[in-house]
Amino acid sequence: MNIFQKIWVAYLQKPYSLWQLRTYSKKKPVKLVIGSCYTFFPGWIHTDINTLDILKKENWEKYFRPGSIDIILAEHVWEHLTPEQGKLAFSNCFRYLKPGGFLRVAVPDGFHASPDYIEMVRPGGWGQGADDHKILYNYQLMSAALADAGFETKLLEYHDEAGVFHQAEWDAADGMVKRSARFDDRNRDGKLGYTSLIADAVKPGARV
Repeated sequence: MNIFQKIWVAYLQKPYSLWQLRTYSKKKPVKLVIGSCYTFFPGWIHTDINTLDILKKENWEKYFRPGSIDIILAEHVWEHLTPEQGKLAFSNCFRYLKPGGFLRVAVPDGFHASPDYIEMVRPGGWGQGADDHKILYNYQLMSAALADAGFETKLLEYHDEAGVFHQAEWDAADGMVKRSARFDDRNRDGKLGYTSLIADAVKPGARV
C-alpha cells in the first residue's frame, strides 16, 4: 500500500463511504462494493466494515431495503470470515439483492496448482493478510455455501481438484476483480502468477 492509499484508508475512506451510503440515488442501479479498502470504481457505493458490517442486520437495514441492490462486489472478503459468519453474510446479501441481481465474490483458490500459492493464502500463511484468514475456499465449498443461501452459482475463474484452471467470460463493468487471471499484473507471458476463485452468485428471479 503506497502513501496515498494509506492516507485514503486512514482519513478519507470512512467519510466518503458514509456520504455515498446516505446520498445514493435509488432511481439508478445500486452497485455495492463491500470490503472496498482503497479501491474506487465510478458508479459504485464503496463500503468497509467500519461503514457496513455485513454480519449485522441493523447495518443493512440502515441504508437498504430488502431486494433493492442490483450487484454486490466482494474481492477477498469471505476468507476473513469463519464458515458460520460466511453463511450469515451470504444470507444477508441474498436478502438485499434484487431478483436477478448477483453477488460477485472472489477469494483465494484452495485448489490452486501451486504449493507456494497455497502456503501464501492458507489461514496462517505467509502472505499479506493471511494471518487473519479463517477458511480456504475451493469451488466445491464455495458453490455449496452459496447454494445453501439460495443462490445459483456461475463460476468465472477457478482451479479444479486436479489443479486445472478454468475461465469463463465475464464483464469487469459488472464488478472488477483485480486479483484475477485477466487483471493481476503477476500474470505474464501466458503464466498465471496469481488467480482467485471467482463466482457470480445469482439470486433467482427475473431481473427488474
